[in-house]
Amino acid sequence: MSPGTANARPGCRISLQVHADDNVATLLDGDTACVLLADGMSIAEGIPFGHKVALHRLDAGEPVIKYGVTIGTATSVINQGEHVHVHNVA
Repeated sequence: MSPGTANARPGCRISLQVHADDNVATLLDGDTACVLLADGMSIAEGIPFGHKVALHRLDAGEPVIKYGVTIGTATSVINQGEHVHVHNVA
């Protein structure tokens, strides 16, 4: 996925990685049953519109980066494709 652009492919979730340094992407559609991004990466089912997904594994204590800046810290391991939200970020 190119930073700053949304990806769209039939049958896949639409996501947006804002900055090249981001380790999360934001989901821009409501198809919570779909488990695939346009680049072929598998993601967890049920992630709501507007929520973040990990683009690679984040270890506990690792910064969560969006917009090219740290927006929080992983409180537990977050595997690639998992939901990134208040339950695993402080």
